[in-house]
Amino acid sequence: MTSVKLRPGEPLDKALRTLKKKLDKEGVMKAAKAHRFYDKPSVKSRAKSKAALKYKKLRPFSYRPQQQPQF
Repeated sequence: MTSVKLRPGEPLDKALRTLKKKLDKEGVMKAAKAHRFYDKPSVKSRAKSKAALKYKKLRPFSYRPQQQPQF
């Protein structure tokens, strides 16, 4: 369970912001959204492949020049 200790004199807004950052870092909210509805395995695999294509477009493989063969 994620918790944030409130220091004396600390504003509540700052503590809420800290809690949100912790939850985001741990992936709690993302997991809750993922389990909100049931996805069929076929839908999951399609979404996974779509995300992989998106990732591949954003990060094309790095260009490495080929080494010349030494004789």
